[in-house]
Amino acid sequence: MSSRARIITAIAIAALLWFILFSPWTAPHVPFWGAMAVSSCILMALSFVIFPDWHKGLHLTLPQIGLGIAIAAVMWGIFWLGDKLSSLMFSFARPQVDNIYALKDGAMKWLLAAQLLLLTGPAEEIFWRGCLQKAIGDKLEGRTGLKNPRLLAALITLAVYTLIHIWSFNFMLVMAALVAGAVWGLLYYLKPEWLPALIVSHAIWDTAVFVVFPIM
Repeated sequence: MSSRARIITAIAIAALLWFILFSPWTAPHVPFWGAMAVSSCILMALSFVIFPDWHKGLHLTLPQIGLGIAIAAVMWGIFWLGDKLSSLMFSFARPQVDNIYALKDGAMKWLLAAQLLLLTGPAEEIFWRGCLQKAIGDKLEGRTGLKNPRLLAALITLAVYTLIHIWSFNFMLVMAALVAGAVWGLLYYLKPEWLPALIVSHAIWDTAVFVVFPIM
């Protein structure tokens, strides 16, 4: 399979999965967290099957773990501030955020936290930054006339990552994907060797913002 075919296949599958998870035509008919777990497993499988070399040369060390925790803490602060400002600016902001948090109603907190920490967070970061953004950057580097193919790859990945959330018809969720994706994508563009830290940060941030320290 060519690099272009791998990229298109990966994007198409991710887009289909997020359509099933969030669209009003499909979401009422699937258990959200079960479907999210399956989707996360599929993303992880795609990462190893379609992009088998993504993990070469990467090592999870204590400094990387510490950096990941720091990034997650800063992101939590950004989202706390964004929540307060958006609530002042838009009357629909807080109800839409509450709709996102309503997804965890009825779920066991410890099981949800474990899923976000050990599966969903790592799978998303590995797939979006470690695999897709890297693969697009590798592909674009072969194009003549592009001054910064890696930055363009970050922007393309961010656009796709943001747009696949549009089926929720929840402006705040789409903006959350945009902001979080921009932070992780920019950091990966600047420091690709930080990928282990970004995986840690995504896992911890997901768990913190949704279960342990929700922004209310």
